[in-house]
Amino acid sequence: MSKFGFSFSLSRLLGIAGAKQSFARKTGVPMTKGGMERKLGSILIKSFFGKK
Repeated sequence: MSKFGFSFSLSRLLGIAGAKQSFARKTGVPMTKGGMERKLGSILIKSFFGKK
């Protein structure tokens, strides 16, 4: 919701966005759906075909 040049986010207000971001940085596991799919896909490919 963008109005009058600023936007509001409930998750940022409650600190959810920051907590997810810090968790992702510490563990190396992304918290977005696309990021998790990419990470899981790369792990599966490496397990089937070996590391290069």
